[in-house]
Amino acid sequence: MNRLRAAAAALLATVTVVAAVGLGTSPASAAPAGLPGMDVSSHQGNVNWSAAWNNGARFAYVKATEGTYYTNPYFAQQYNGSYNVGMIRGSYHFARPDTTSGATQANYFVDHGGGWSKDGRTLPGALDIEYNPYGATCYGLSQSAMRSWIASFVNQYYARTGRWATIYTTTDWWTTCTGNTSQFAANNPLWIARYASTVGTLPAGWPTYSFWQWSSSGVFPGDQNVWNGTLDRLRVLACNGPC
Repeated sequence: MNRLRAAAAALLATVTVVAAVGLGTSPASAAPAGLPGMDVSSHQGNVNWSAAWNNGARFAYVKATEGTYYTNPYFAQQYNGSYNVGMIRGSYHFARPDTTSGATQANYFVDHGGGWSKDGRTLPGALDIEYNPYGATCYGLSQSAMRSWIASFVNQYYARTGRWATIYTTTDWWTTCTGNTSQFAANNPLWIARYASTVGTLPAGWPTYSFWQWSSSGVFPGDQNVWNGTLDRLRVLACNGPC
């Protein structure tokens, strides 16, 4: 996600090229099966949520934070606006494993919009862990160190909220930078990014995906996504069981 919305304009061309290589270059011509949704960041500005709802979007993930130095200036309009039109919404954090610890960034995320409440309309926060738009693909970390960083983040997020964070990634990045670990598959829902007509091979341990970001543009503002199930099942994820 961050690669398509790099804050530094000078990086945009490079970031876009990397995204095309990493995610696949043949977007699906039509939305895959599943419940339609979207994700947005400051790149979208003030979103027309009523129009997105009328076009069929039923959930949204909204960028809240990056590292420990950035908060989305449009977060309130996007996070509250999606909720107010009836969507199930959640927030996400763009990871910077080269700057501070996973636990430190989890705390920053929770303190700046990444919390969770059992209202039936709020998804567990998501960790956006992917290609580095600012430098080395794996942020200068070994595969072992990256696994430890992710564990630090998701464990602290769980300690703060009682929920396991959704993990957003690509199979290629996950394989390259974590050694294709399966250690998070039992607890953390998978949000896979692949801009192609099929979802492809998933990271190790996950038998299926929860969310699929299948295109960077389409009928909704921001990226196009589907939830791999029905609205009732998405409410179960939001509630962590029955509400």
